[in-house]
Amino acid sequence: MLGVIIGIWAVIAVVGLAQGSTKSITDRLQRLGTNLIQINITGRNSNRNVTYEELQQFAEQHAEDIEAIAPTVSSSVTLKYGTNTHDTTLIGTTADYSTVRDVNVSSGRFILPIDVDYRQKVALVGTYIVKDLFNGQNPIGKKIKINGQIFTVVGVLEERANSQQQSDDDQVIVPVTVAQRLTRNAIIRNFAIKITDGNRSEAVMNYLNDFLMKIYNDSTAFRVFNTAQLLDTLNSVTQTLTLMLAGIAAISLIVGGIGIMNIMLVSVTERTREIGIRKAIGAKRRNILVQFLIEASVVTGFGGVVGIILGFVTIRAMSKLNIATAIFSIPWAILAFTISLAIGIVFGLFPASKASRLNPIEALRYE
Repeated sequence: MLGVIIGIWAVIAVVGLAQGSTKSITDRLQRLGTNLIQINITGRNSNRNVTYEELQQFAEQHAEDIEAIAPTVSSSVTLKYGTNTHDTTLIGTTADYSTVRDVNVSSGRFILPIDVDYRQKVALVGTYIVKDLFNGQNPIGKKIKINGQIFTVVGVLEERANSQQQSDDDQVIVPVTVAQRLTRNAIIRNFAIKITDGNRSEAVMNYLNDFLMKIYNDSTAFRVFNTAQLLDTLNSVTQTLTLMLAGIAAISLIVGGIGIMNIMLVSVTERTREIGIRKAIGAKRRNILVQFLIEASVVTGFGGVVGIILGFVTIRAMSKLNIATAIFSIPWAILAFTISLAIGIVFGLFPASKASRLNPIEALRYE
């Protein structure tokens, strides 16, 4: 029973983690909408790189389709305020990032064009950083250090993920020109474009591909994709990953089933005289077979119920403590319970068959 409990527990917890993580990422992508196009520059051997100014000119030429364009430079950084430190994600961008990503401030202001032009060391922080680094105090106007350089906090981003760690609320945004110096990366490799009509995404992507091909002459030097394509890829990968993880966790169910078979075989041996008495007073082979199958199914079924309860408690605890995003899946719980019953029948079949085949005379003589 313990083997079945651990197996069901593992399956539900692993699937819950996989589905929770998928939902968290999917929700973040869906919030961006279908009218977002991403450009990722991958070419490292090219002597020519597209610039933000060139893409701005491209956007102006297609103003009827393109609403805004924003470059992004990201890196992992360490923030320090007083004696408090916090590791987070830094995003370097421009004022258009607010429009492109639908990012707003709850207090203070967003990045201005003058901040980008004059490399002003200003920063916007997420609500989790306010809670963790500033102990919930208003950070506007306060000085923080980002990788040892002093910045002034000018805004707090609107809460988007219940102020959870490693979410949209756990990031710091600075002007892209400052981020380039801070990360020592002069080349901008990521751009986000917001188009006016989601139905025009294919046409705009074709324009972008033609534009970038003229610069790089190599289709592998860049990648243009939209949110819908990313979601399709993500769903395909996570479904495969969930099934693989569930399969690995289910190995313990097989181990539990083998354990049940062995225990039932021992039980048949210990209860040989009981079986002989039952057959002597008229029990048929079918009666003995059903008796032992029911016993095996009850053991595995009870183990399945306990495993489901433990899996539910584990998922709730992880979600409450913000350890990880996890979802309790009722279909998977039903499937796990059904499998536990099936294991009882499959692995109990051999011991039950052995018991039902015993000769009643030999069984009554058994010591």
